[in-house]
Amino acid sequence: MIDNHAKDQLVAAITGEPDQPFEREPLERAPHIARTRAFVKAQDGCDNACTFCITTVARGHGRSRPLTEIIAEINDLRAAGYLEAVLTGVHLGSYGHDHGDARGLHNLVRAILSDTDMPRVRLSSLEPWDLTPDFFDLWTSPPAADSRLLPHLHLPLQSGSDRTLKRMLRHTTQADFRALLAAARARLPDPCITSDVIVGFPGETDADFADSRAFIDDMAFAGLHVFRYSQRPGTAAARMRNHVPEDVKKARSAIMIAVGEAGANAYAARQVGTVRPVMWEHVAGASADGFLNVGYTDNYIRVTCTHPRALTGSIFPTRLEAYDPALQQMRGAIASEVLA
Repeated sequence: MIDNHAKDQLVAAITGEPDQPFEREPLERAPHIARTRAFVKAQDGCDNACTFCITTVARGHGRSRPLTEIIAEINDLRAAGYLEAVLTGVHLGSYGHDHGDARGLHNLVRAILSDTDMPRVRLSSLEPWDLTPDFFDLWTSPPAADSRLLPHLHLPLQSGSDRTLKRMLRHTTQADFRALLAAARARLPDPCITSDVIVGFPGETDADFADSRAFIDDMAFAGLHVFRYSQRPGTAAARMRNHVPEDVKKARSAIMIAVGEAGANAYAARQVGTVRPVMWEHVAGASADGFLNVGYTDNYIRVTCTHPRALTGSIFPTRLEAYDPALQQMRGAIASEVLA
């Protein structure tokens, strides 16, 4: 097993031979290569039993890493120059539950904000039933009020139909999910909330799909990942009756993708004219006008900016000037006095 910190020594670890000079040269240059976003795995495994998913069989029950170990990793990443830590896990919202801590993720986030100086902390996918309204107080009460905890939530719904959700064994309903989003939006100013949806789940009728589409449209997600149901041997859904024909799944997928794109475009359009912190991640090209810098806002909108300087590895307040739906990115500009 080679962990992320030791990946630069992968070849030497496997072969038992020391690196040759020409192999060390890229590593010796590493301090000059900006590092921006790091993924920090907080837990593995899943205790859910969604009927379409084989993850519990493949990964086993949920297992949380020690909090002190996660804090130490984030501090090491910050020392290495990273600007953003993304907390990940197969079932991230269950962090600490295996140790009897029902507020495990809440406590972990507070510890990260208190005991590290990572400039940006982002949460990856969270099952909606793992969250209670007071979870969103993390964004409004110290120490999270310093804006390091980013206003971006990915809450996988999988279907907007109560009938389908029940057959999926998803522990939420339209009413529960609506209340959760209302709580999030009441505490965070226009957060970026995205989701996942599966179309063509076994037994999904035209009426079920219409119900799901209407509800998801009403939730006004800032982005949507759309999947056509795919049969997984060993899952309960694979044994269900009334599997949906592929051509119907394709048609429903196209409709739901359009719903997601409309929501993403509407959310991005609301950001035009605002000033948001952008973490500049890489340079995608150059022209006579300067470098084409690419980065992401705190609420995870992709931004490009042509500037005389390469901005990689920095965070600057940036005015969002125009959004291109075809490229799904924003054009931004940094005030000259900021870089003076």
